[in-house]
This record gives sequence, structure tokens and C-alpha cells, in this order.
Amino acid sequence: MSYRVLKFGGSSLGAAPRLSQVVDLIVEEREESPLAVVCSAMGDTTDWLLEAVELAAGGDLDGAEALVDRIADLATSNALVVLEGDALEADGPAPASAPHAQITPVVREMLEPLRKLLLGISLLREKTEQSLDLVLSFGERLSATIVAELVAARGVEATFVDARDWVVTDATFGSARVDWEASKARLDALREGWGDAVPIHTGFLGQTPDGRTTTLGRNGSDYTATLLGRGLDADEVVICTDVSGVMTADPFIVDDAYPVASLSYLEALELANYGARMFHNRTMLPLIESGIPMRIRNTMDPDEPGTRIDALGVGEGDQPTCVTSLENLALVDLRWRELSRQAQMGRRVLRAFEEAGVTVWMATQAAHGQAVSVVVPVDEVERAKAAIEEAFAWELERGEVEPVDVRRPVTLLSLVAEKMRDSHNIAGKFFQSLGAVGIKVLAIAQGESSRSISCVIDAADTEVAVRTVHAAFNFAHQEVNLFVMGCGVVGSELLGQIRSQQQKLEREHDVDVRVVGLSNSRRITFDPAGLELDGWSELLDADAADELHSEPNSPEALERMLDKLTRLSVPILVDVTAAGGMEALYEKAFERGVHVVAANKKPVTASLDDYAALMASARKNHRAYHYETTVGASLPVVDTLQNLVRTGDRVMLVEGSFSGTLGYLTNEVMAGVPLSEAIRTAKELGYTEPNPQDDLSGLDVARKALILARELGLDLELDDIAVEPLVPQRLLETDTLDEFFAALEDYDEEFSEQIATIKAEDKTLRYLAVIDPGVDGAEPRFQVGPVAIEASHPATRLRGSESFVAFTTERYQDYPLIVQGAGAGGAVTAAGVLSDVLRISQNLRGR
Repeated sequence: MSYRVLKFGGSSLGAAPRLSQVVDLIVEEREESPLAVVCSAMGDTTDWLLEAVELAAGGDLDGAEALVDRIADLATSNALVVLEGDALEADGPAPASAPHAQITPVVREMLEPLRKLLLGISLLREKTEQSLDLVLSFGERLSATIVAELVAARGVEATFVDARDWVVTDATFGSARVDWEASKARLDALREGWGDAVPIHTGFLGQTPDGRTTTLGRNGSDYTATLLGRGLDADEVVICTDVSGVMTADPFIVDDAYPVASLSYLEALELANYGARMFHNRTMLPLIESGIPMRIRNTMDPDEPGTRIDALGVGEGDQPTCVTSLENLALVDLRWRELSRQAQMGRRVLRAFEEAGVTVWMATQAAHGQAVSVVVPVDEVERAKAAIEEAFAWELERGEVEPVDVRRPVTLLSLVAEKMRDSHNIAGKFFQSLGAVGIKVLAIAQGESSRSISCVIDAADTEVAVRTVHAAFNFAHQEVNLFVMGCGVVGSELLGQIRSQQQKLEREHDVDVRVVGLSNSRRITFDPAGLELDGWSELLDADAADELHSEPNSPEALERMLDKLTRLSVPILVDVTAAGGMEALYEKAFERGVHVVAANKKPVTASLDDYAALMASARKNHRAYHYETTVGASLPVVDTLQNLVRTGDRVMLVEGSFSGTLGYLTNEVMAGVPLSEAIRTAKELGYTEPNPQDDLSGLDVARKALILARELGLDLELDDIAVEPLVPQRLLETDTLDEFFAALEDYDEEFSEQIATIKAEDKTLRYLAVIDPGVDGAEPRFQVGPVAIEASHPATRLRGSESFVAFTTERYQDYPLIVQGAGAGGAVTAAGVLSDVLRISQNLRGR
């Protein structure tokens, strides 16, 4: 049987429970096949060693010694906890081969040379790359020694192997290059002496032919593992880490990122090119050259399959794999003013950066060759600028080249997939998803392999961009984040509907609707992770402000909320209040990339100037503003009219019963119910506003009429709508509800007589709105009020709280287009609001 190589990273070794799990895995895996192990330094050991060198070079030997003590304490305490646990679980005494007392002397003996080395550095007050590599080597050597001791204590023969004994490198300290032929020869010679023992190798380390210690650079222990796998002709190299494989995105950004089942070698290389911390180009080369697969596996969840990386990768038809975000970068731009020598511009910039040692993550050149954009690390910007200014000194002095422009910080966002080159419109979908949430793309690049596509974005947009692209490629459900303003009848119903429908929406429609914020007139609560909607009213409890992220409601607090909301995927402000002056808040939302869904009629019936500014802001910022429920609750009244206008139909007349409340009342009084009793019942059923006078005044219907009139392009103000209340004005001016209902009861007899007259004429009472734009020279007419209609009128069919609207147009002239249905009540209005929310999600997903 061939070897399997297991590599354990620092996070897998840095705490006693994880270290115990590592030992368990080694013992279990050894029973299945021959095993070789590679170890990184424990936990934060490498960082402590780097700090110790700095302190020693600065003359602070005591500080450096204290860090060595910390390293010793970590190794010793972890090892002793594991051994003590083994002793408690064993049937008999702990194996004599590794008593507890042996650990401390082993650690002390191993670290004594380190203390002497730091003393030398402190005396010289100088550190070199060579001395730094030697200091860093103690981390891996200590870690591998401890693991070997612990494995032996379990009764499995193990031997410590210092990788410096077989990894032969050049003298490029900090990032040495491996001489494979020499290393393979040394490894073959060492292998003979292992016998049946499990070799526990140090990662990260090498040695020059003349015996000087080197390190292999970033991901050096992974590189050691793949070199060892190649040298042993292993069946598999397993990288054991703290995640369950290569994730579709950074799980710290995307909550529902998941491990990719398989990748090709070339996909892994592409991910390495775009900053995936799990890979480095050198790590993959031994695998590619030998055809050995690699598996990324979670140390603490070894039963999970993880990610397999081999020559084939994913099968046919699979979705693209990973979204990566490389941060802390800067975009350096150089532009020619002249057209004479621009063709060589890109080559000269890259050569200047190479000579200056500037890292280049991406470079693009305009098709005409007159502009070059290069992405570099933020901390190398000054060196990059100096390199360009030196290379182009002559052109800059003559004004042929513009001064270097730097934009920072930026992020390099990439989509990586083996099958991308065989798929259609990947680039279109990638950029459409970013544009749909208002993210500005600063530069674009696609590799020759077509396995990836990348763009540069502002760093502030990183999280929302990653989430958006991740969702757009069906890596996850579309995540929609709502801030709901208003917790009255409609707001309560909406929250209840979201709570009851969340699982179904996610399962059947791939939409994850999350409420991240709530507000009432007194308080605001916000949690970007999503609010628990069971018992949501408690979230606005002032007594639990700290625990529930709650604070008093204020304009400043609302703006802070918008700033938080805009950082989330598909952010939507939902306004189910009746508050005035919301136009300014909506515009601030649009400017921040937040969509708005509203049942509040006041912003769309504000003054013409304010209305025009609001609509212009939504268009300018490419944000959705849906207000379907402002007219017909859940009925598609606004959308129907917009479609008629968009398709070029000419609307000649709009007539309808826009108030389900007044429709209910007119039905009841026509059935013989006294007006006062009908209004009491409507209020109890939740059909009316808290003050029924607001419904009876007709002002609400006038606002709805104004909304539709403005959809027709008519420049009307609310005062242009003639309004007649359902009851005399004097009844609407009472101070209290009790006074109002008392006055209504006094009016019942007079009103009943009016109804009797209407019935005698074989007519029906309805409260209608008429919008007549005055086509073909006719006089325009805009009015709302009670009307006695003939039996043939379509409004006579209305039942209960139904609303209806009839559109008479050139196309629907003989038979008007009628929209009819439930037009009042919190449940139907909330359903309409939720429908508008889902419409935004569907438009962003393109289906």
C-alpha cells in the first residue's frame, strides 16, 4: 500500500482539543494505510517568533525571552492536557514511553538554542533574512516533535523528521526555491530508516547544500506536504485545516458559503492567482507533475468529504465554483496625453514594477494602448509611484503622460470556474449582478484560460459584491434584506407573512427574505444577521436596548440604519407607515443603493417638485421604487396602468372605487345597515384608519386618484382633485371618536333617507374616483365622491371591501379593462408589499 500524506496547519494544533483530535486522526488513519504527517507551527507561534526577533534586534532581550516562554507554555500545556486525557481514558496506566514529565524537558531542550540565537541578535542589534529563517524554524520543529511524542504515547510508533534533512533549497531566505532532484535523493535515503514508524515532518523548512536553514514562504507547509507526497508517490495529500474544504466564498462574508466538492488543478492554480489563502502556485506544482490528488478536509469534522483536487475537477454541467475577494489593494492608473508611443506603455510599466519589486495582482491596458491600470498591494503604492515616475520621467516632464493616479483601497473580485469557458454569458451575468446593486466597476480582466473573470471595485463594496455574485450564480438563495418601518396593522401582518413563508420562499423560489431592521414611532432595532421574528415586538422594547441592538428613533438613527443596510445584499427599505415627509429618507436610501417598497401614499402625492425629485433620484441611482399597494392594496392597479402607458396605449378615462373601506360601507348601507353601525364594524375589522374620519373625508381616495393621474403624466397637485366626503364636513371635525360616533348616530336617519331615495331610483351608492384627462379637446375632470350609479355600471358588482378600477383606453374602448378584488385590510396590503419585495428579487436574478 502507498503512503497517504496528512498536513496539519497551525490552527489545528494550537489548542488542546484540536491537538487531541489531530493525534486521534493520525492513529486512526495509520490503521488504514502507511502514513506520513507534516506539521505547521502551533497556533500563533510564528507570529510570536517574528515579534521576538523584532524585540531582540531592538535590544529588548527580556521581551523576546518572554515570548519564548509563551511559546513553551503553549506547547507544554497543550501536550499535557492531551496526555492527561489519554491517561483518564486508558484502562491501565499511561504508557511509560511518554510520561508527563518528559514533555517539559523536551520543550526546554528544544528552545534553548533559540534563546541563544535571540541573545546573539540582541547583541548585534541586527536581524538578517538568514537569521530570521533560523528563528522561525523552531516553530515547526517544536510542533512536529510534540506531535511525534503524543502519537508514540498512544502506542503507535512515530519518528520526528526535520524536513531540513531532505528539502534542499537555494539561499533565497524567506522564500527559498527547492532543488527537487537533490531533495528526492535525500528523501529516498531517509525513508529507509523509518521502518513502520509514522514520520512526523516539519513543514515550511529547507536547507541549503552548505547547511543553512531556509523557509519556503507563504503556504510553505502545504508545499512541504505536496513535495513529500510526490517523493513518496502517495495516493493522496490531505490538507487538514479549520474549514470543510474550499468554500464558494469567504464564509466570514457569506453565511451560506459551502464547500466545493471538487476542483481541477488548474482551477486551484487560478484561485491561487487571485489570492485564495488556501493555495499557492508552488504547492500545486508537485501534484500536477505527479498526478497525485489533494483533499482539503476539516480537522474537527473529518467525516465530511471536503474538497478533492485532481486533474479532472468538476463534472459536466456544474455551476461555477468560487468567488474570491483580494483586499487591501490599490489601483494605479497611468494615461498618455499623446498618441505617439503608447503601444509600449504597458510593457514599460510592468518592467518598472518588476525592477522595483512591486507585486502586480492584475494589469489591464486600454485597446488603444493609451491607458494602463495596475492593481498592487496598498503598502507598495509609494514604491509603485516612484517606479513609474522614474521610468516615465521624460514623458512626465514634457506633459505627455498625466500624473500617476491612485485609487485606494480597492478589492480584486474574481469568479473562478473550470467550466466557465464552456458556458454562455458568464461575464454578462457577473457584471449585471454587480450593476443591479449599484456597485461601480473600476477595471476588468479575463484570463486567457477563461477560467476566471475579475474586476476591481471600491473596498467599501466588498461584502455586498461578494454576496451578490455568490447569489447570482446560484451558489445560494437570493438573500433579500428588509428594513421594515411601521409595526401597525399592515406591518404586523407583513412580519407574520414573512415568518410563515420564509422556508417556502427559500425552498421553492430560491429567495431568502430576512428582516434585519424594524422601527416604530419610538424605537429602531437593527441586526445585520437577521432578526428573529417570533415575538418581534419585544425587539423594540426600550428596556432591552443593548441586548437587542435597539435605540431611539430619530432622523440620525435612520440614516445610520441606511448606512448599515446598504452593506447587505439586495437591501430594501419597506415603509408601511402613513408618515409624511418620507421623500427625503427615500432619496437618501436611493443614493446609498437601497431599494424602496412603500404602502405610504404621501411621498407619491407630495408637491409636484418633491415628487419629480423623488422619481428622478430613483432613476439616477438605478434603484427600484415600488408602491403598488398605495392604490389597490394587493391589486395590480399601478402596474397595469404603467404597462398600458409603456406600450403606447392612450388612456381616455380611469374610473374606480379605490377604497375598500368605503366600498364596504356603501355595500353595508345599501343592505340596510345604519351608517354608524357599519363604520363601527369596519373599524373593528381593521378596514379603517385609526381615525375613521380619514377614510370618510375622501382624502385617501383623492391621493390614490392623484397617484394614477401622475402615472398618466398629468402634472397635478392634490388640490386639483375635487373631493366630496361621504358624510357632511361637520361630522369630520369632531374632536374625539366618542363625539364622532355620537354625531354619526344623530345623522343615521338623514343618511338612511338618502339611501332610500337611491334605491327607489333603482341605483346603487358607490364612492368613486374619476380621472378624465380630457382627450380630443374635452374638458378634463378629476373628482372623487359619493355617486348613485345605474345597475349596468361595473361597480354595482362590488362585494364587501372589494375595490375596482376600470381603464378605458384606445385599445379597451368598447369594453374597459377592469381590475377588481379585495382592496382593504392589513393582510391583503401586506401581501401586496411582499409581492413588491419579491418582484425586486426576481428582477435582479433575471427571472
